[in-house]
Amino acid sequence: MARPSAREVAVEALNRWRRSKEFADAILARARAGISEESERAFAQELFYGVLRHLTLLDGWIAHLRQDHLDDATRDLLRLGLYQILFLGTPAHAAVHETVALAPTKTRGVVNGILRRALRKEDSLRAWAKAAPLSVRESHPEFLVARWQKNLGKEHAEALCRWNNEPPLLYARVNSLRVSAKVFQETNPTAEPITDRPGFFRCARLPSESIGRGDCYIQDPSTDLAVSLLQVRGGERVLDACAAPGGKASYLAALTQNEAHLVACDSAPERVERLRQNLARLGAEAEIFQHDWMTRPEPSLQPFDKILVDAPCSNTGVMRRRVDVRWRLRPEDFLIVQDRQRRILREVAPLLLPGGRLVYSTCSLEPEENEDVVNEFVKEHPEFAAIEIKSVLPFRDGFDGAFAAVLHRRGPMES
Repeated sequence: MARPSAREVAVEALNRWRRSKEFADAILARARAGISEESERAFAQELFYGVLRHLTLLDGWIAHLRQDHLDDATRDLLRLGLYQILFLGTPAHAAVHETVALAPTKTRGVVNGILRRALRKEDSLRAWAKAAPLSVRESHPEFLVARWQKNLGKEHAEALCRWNNEPPLLYARVNSLRVSAKVFQETNPTAEPITDRPGFFRCARLPSESIGRGDCYIQDPSTDLAVSLLQVRGGERVLDACAAPGGKASYLAALTQNEAHLVACDSAPERVERLRQNLARLGAEAEIFQHDWMTRPEPSLQPFDKILVDAPCSNTGVMRRRVDVRWRLRPEDFLIVQDRQRRILREVAPLLLPGGRLVYSTCSLEPEENEDVVNEFVKEHPEFAAIEIKSVLPFRDGFDGAFAAVLHRRGPMES
C-alpha cells in the first residue's frame, strides 16, 4: 500500500479538524503517523498549520475567485492550494496539479479553474489582502482583535496577530539533573544559548537523542518566569498544583538538584501518567498524585513552603504554538475559565504555610485570567499580599506570552 503524501495528510487533517472538536496538534500527530520521510512530515505540518493560521484570509480570497456555493471538502482543497501559491511560493505546476489530483473527479474542474484564476490574479489578491481589516488580513476572530486593541492598543494588537502567524521557534531547557549546559551544547553544536535565560537554548532541529536521554526538555523560555519567581530552595516543601505535563515541575527539581520535597499533581489520569513518565525520564524526584481541585475536597497534605499554581487558561499567549486556539475560543470563555482559576486558587491557598510564597501563573494575555483573578483573591484573603507581578508579552519580549504573580502569606508577626 502506497504511503500518503504530505498533501493527502494535510487534507485529511483539515477535514478531521473541521468535523471534530479535537485540537490541531493531536489531529496532526495521528494523521502523519504513516509518513516515514521527515521532510514530508514537516511539509504536512506546514500545510496543515499554515492553512489554519490564515483561514480567514484564504476564505476571503476564495470568495473573490468564486462566488458560487462550495462544499466543505472542496473549500479545504482550495485553501490548501492557495496557501501553497500565495504563501509558500510553490511552483505553479506542483501547487495546482498536486492539489487537483486530490479532488474527486466531479470537482476537479472547479478546483483547477479557481487555482489557475488565482495565479492570474495574484497581484490583485495580494492588494486586496493588504487593504483588508486586521481580523481578515491576519486571520483572527473579530472579537479577539477588538479586545486586544482595547487592552493592548492597535499597534500592539497588530504585532501580536502577526506574531501568532509565524512558525514558532524551537527551544530546549537543559536538564541540569543529567548534564551541564556545556555538555549539552557539545552534543548539540547548532543549539544557541539564550543569553538572558541561562540553561535555555534555541535549536535549529529537534534534539531527539538528548530528549530521549532526559538531557533536556522542550520548553519556551517564558516558562522561566513563574519558576524563577517561586524562588525554591533545597529542604523546602513545594507543591506544583497543576503539574502536567511536567515542564515546570522538572525545572523546580533541577533548580534544587532534587533537594526540595516536591509534590506534583494533576486532575486527569492520563495527564498524571504523562507527568510521571516525563519526571522519570528527566530524573526529577517528586511525590505524584491525582487530584481535581474543582470537584474534590482539599487532600490531606502537610502545608508547603512554596506553591505553584500554573492554572489552566485560554492559551492566548501561546497561539503561535497552538495554531487553532483562536478558532476554538468564544467570547464567554474568558469568564468561564476565570471561574475555574479562582476556584483552584482558593482551594490550594490554605495549603501554604504562613510566611510562604505562592506563584499564580498562566500563559494567557487576558486581564480576566490574570490581574483580575489576583486582585479578587487578595481582596477576599487579607492574609495574602501580591508582592510582585510580571508578564511576558510576545511582541515585546520575543517569547511566548506568560503572566505570574507572587502571593505572600503573611506570618503571625506581619501586619
